[in-house]
Amino acid sequence: MQTAEFDAIAETALDWHRAGKGSVLATVIETWGSAPRPVGSLLAISGEGGMAGSVSGGCVEGAVIAEALEALGDGRPRLLEFGVSDDDAFAVGLACGGRIRVLVDPVGAALPEALLADLVTARAARRALAYVVDTECWQRRLAGPEDAALGPQIAARMRADRSGFEGACFVAIHNPPLRLAIVGAVHIAQPLVAMARLAGFAPVLIDPRPAFGSAERFLGETILDDWPDAALAAHGLDARTAVVTLTHDPKLDDPAILAALGSDAFYLGCLGSPRTHAKRVERLRAEGIPEDRIARIHAPVGLDIGARSPAEIAVSIMAQIVATLRQG
Repeated sequence: MQTAEFDAIAETALDWHRAGKGSVLATVIETWGSAPRPVGSLLAISGEGGMAGSVSGGCVEGAVIAEALEALGDGRPRLLEFGVSDDDAFAVGLACGGRIRVLVDPVGAALPEALLADLVTARAARRALAYVVDTECWQRRLAGPEDAALGPQIAARMRADRSGFEGACFVAIHNPPLRLAIVGAVHIAQPLVAMARLAGFAPVLIDPRPAFGSAERFLGETILDDWPDAALAAHGLDARTAVVTLTHDPKLDDPAILAALGSDAFYLGCLGSPRTHAKRVERLRAEGIPEDRIARIHAPVGLDIGARSPAEIAVSIMAQIVATLRQG
């Protein structure tokens, strides 16, 4: 059975459709509180039996696939609801049973190819969009915060990264993937890149010093050897990007900090003691940076958990990044 990365399901569904294999996109639209896959999760099914993604821990996939193959035959969408028993729920890692609702969309029929292609294009350009489905009349559209009917609700859901219902309309949020730019390929960066990837972030290392940013020290990682401000400009800083500076060297850290403070990056954390940060603040004030922007810096970086080792410090940093993302 074919599989694909969870964050490329829409792309996979479009590829299968264009290859003539037939394609169905299934979306979790409602579920129990402790579900293994959240609302908005996707499962692509091909007419050849391939699948990519998941809508549960395995307890309903078989039924969804069977309905998807039927949908390929008649071109009609399905709105499925499954009751999950306590025993079945426990088997897939849940404490108790509940229910899950899944929307099944055959691509090219219920879900127009052009609409899915526009969604895939927006995702490639890191442009946030919502896929809106009216479950009463089955009309579909792509929308953003400027949408006349649901603009404020979509904006709020994009900030919260949460799909769900607005009246009879299901709003599936497609935010750009999360990224973490790490300035300084130091010892802490080694466990940090691994933890970032496990948490769903795409990490990139920035360090113009060859001895630090070497492929031998960071096997398989993306390393930018340009000056930090130029590297961040090339990488791009948006509301789905976090930045951490780790060099302790103002010549490297400060350009990155200035670039991050002038961007929409949702998090900026800087390694260093309170005394180091006080000197950093003085330099930023001398550059004319407003106090409200300086206050965005998390320094000393990371949650105060008494971390000592590089790995423990990396844990504290990732915990603070996630807390900022989810709690503001």
